[in-house]
Amino acid sequence: MLLNKRISIFTFLKQIKFDITAILIYAIVVGIADQYGFLSKIEIPIAMSAIIGTALSLLLAFRTAQAYERWWEARIIWGAIVNDSRTLIRQVKQFLPEKDTKIVQDFAYRQIIWCYVLGESLRKLSYSKKVYDYVKEHKLSKNNIPNAIINQHSEALSKLEISDFKQIQIDSTLSRLCDSMGKCERIKNTVFPKSYSLLVHFFIYVFATLLPFGLDDKYVLVEIFLTALIPIIFIAIERTAIILQDPFENVTTDIPMTSLAITIEINIKELIGDTDLPIVEKPKSFYIM
Repeated sequence: MLLNKRISIFTFLKQIKFDITAILIYAIVVGIADQYGFLSKIEIPIAMSAIIGTALSLLLAFRTAQAYERWWEARIIWGAIVNDSRTLIRQVKQFLPEKDTKIVQDFAYRQIIWCYVLGESLRKLSYSKKVYDYVKEHKLSKNNIPNAIINQHSEALSKLEISDFKQIQIDSTLSRLCDSMGKCERIKNTVFPKSYSLLVHFFIYVFATLLPFGLDDKYVLVEIFLTALIPIIFIAIERTAIILQDPFENVTTDIPMTSLAITIEINIKELIGDTDLPIVEKPKSFYIM
């Protein structure tokens, strides 16, 4: 997730370098040809470019809004995971007698692993050592490790000697965690319609093609500058939307699942009195993961 720091412009420019190159080459060639060559007699009313530019602006506004909505929904889901993880351990600790410390610890460490493994599964990364060791020790199915750990919670809950009301309370928390997991999987597996991306990209290049023939031909540098600048702005907006629409792809704009998992681990360990807390390193860049 991006932090409130100065963002490296070069990191973003790498995302659109091919489009920038293509538009710049086109702007230079057409600008010179429109001033001194065979294209000088072609004139397209600027109103045509204005109409396409207006339609393109509306498409990009919708695209950006939908992409941000997906990103923000993912952030809300992980906020709920943080809260429900704390609630789960607080409930187990409160409902069980003090002598059942081992059961509380099992729930706590299991929940910590679940948070790490969910983030790593969504990003499709190799499991970290603590997750790998846990999966190997408990011989969990590799198809859906987060779901298998939730199932371990449920099995442990069914064996607790507590009242039905207390079991229902804990089960309700587990259901919310399972619901959050499913929502993350839905966002991860639902691809933003490719046809919409192609349409927006097509409109940008149509706009870039028509624009120089509607501009004033007096100053070639001004014509080249405007022919390149406006389409590049549209390309940058579109690329921003593309980056935001997938919040679990292990990129700088991701939801900070690893950082949130560390926060959850610290909170849970403090609840159970464990002093072996992970070290939180200060971010060295303009983002955290």
